[in-house]
Amino acid sequence: MQTLGDPLRHLRLMARMGKVVGADLSASFAAGDFDQQDWAAMITRCRGCSEVHRCERFLAAHEQTDSPRSTAPMEGCRNAARLTALRDRVA
Repeated sequence: MQTLGDPLRHLRLMARMGKVVGADLSASFAAGDFDQQDWAAMITRCRGCSEVHRCERFLAAHEQTDSPRSTAPMEGCRNAARLTALRDRVA
């Protein structure tokens, strides 16, 4: 059984990934686009990822540009579909 990663670290990674792809997680939550159970499930999926260092490199590369948005989350992101759906709901 795989050990889950630190919840706070993954919360931050997910928030950064949302920002990079244009999904405002806080606004989406406030608007009711997802609830606490959805939020917890997203964090748990992220915590189960073994690609944390690759994720951090992806985020750093996109955050260092003038236009940090990417068209999609990192390949292999466990929350890619959800983040994309939240982004597209706002757009």
